[in-house]
Amino acid sequence: MKWLVSLVGAGLVMITLRDLFHTLWHPTRHGGLSRLVMTALWRLARRLRARRRVVGLVGPLAMVTVVGMWAATVVIGWAIVYWPHMPGAFTVSAGSEAAREPALLDSVYLSLVTVTTLGLGDIAPGEGWLRLIAPLEALIGFALLTATVSWVLEVYPALSRRRVLAIRLALLRDSDPTTGQLDSTAGAVLLDSLATEVARVRIDFTQYAEAYYFHDGDDHASLAAMVSYASALAERGQAARLPEVRLAGDLLAGALEDLATILDQRFLHTGGPPAEVFAAYAADHGRDRAQP
Repeated sequence: MKWLVSLVGAGLVMITLRDLFHTLWHPTRHGGLSRLVMTALWRLARRLRARRRVVGLVGPLAMVTVVGMWAATVVIGWAIVYWPHMPGAFTVSAGSEAAREPALLDSVYLSLVTVTTLGLGDIAPGEGWLRLIAPLEALIGFALLTATVSWVLEVYPALSRRRVLAIRLALLRDSDPTTGQLDSTAGAVLLDSLATEVARVRIDFTQYAEAYYFHDGDDHASLAAMVSYASALAERGQAARLPEVRLAGDLLAGALEDLATILDQRFLHTGGPPAEVFAAYAADHGRDRAQP
């Protein structure tokens, strides 16, 4: 029975590691529990009246919640591994009150001390197999800390790329290029560069799906508000006179179609064409689409 309880704890740790791997390192980044937490917080924020102020906190709060969930599950899982063998399989330092506490409390305490790599030493594993697996928990705790820092450092550059694209589209809309300006070599270069930036954002949504749940501030920096203008530019490019401009327009239209596919498959589930997906994207982020 003791080993069955320990196996349950080990299984809990493995589930957490699986979720962490799929959220941070899997090529498609399909996290399980973490994705459910972020989606639930996003939907809850959408139902609140103070929409924009609350939604602005969803992304950071979701990341903190997910990291806290990983840490708590690892601690509880290892505590369950230790619990059936406490205190007989452990040595307690002289004068320590640990042996007088409930076994479950001592197990949670030992797990917390180990996962944070404090190593206070008042409770130490005595049996050989425990002496081998206890340092493994410390390694997992160190990996969790490193993964959390890496996650933050990866997500925020993805947000910057998305916002830069939105601001660039907003500036283009405000400058309102004429048909002659767009139907030129410079126009072809412009549309081609926009296609490249859209492709980067599409990859960001694939690799950093949690970035979807971050608020972009005002409409000027929101891709949800500005992406429809990119579609209008692509249509103008496809109808241009110069072949290089038409080619660049086709590239931008293709990049936007790929972006719409990812948004629809992962977040929106409309099953419609790109225009419908982008409209749903704007509505989901509380935005009005930019007028072409």
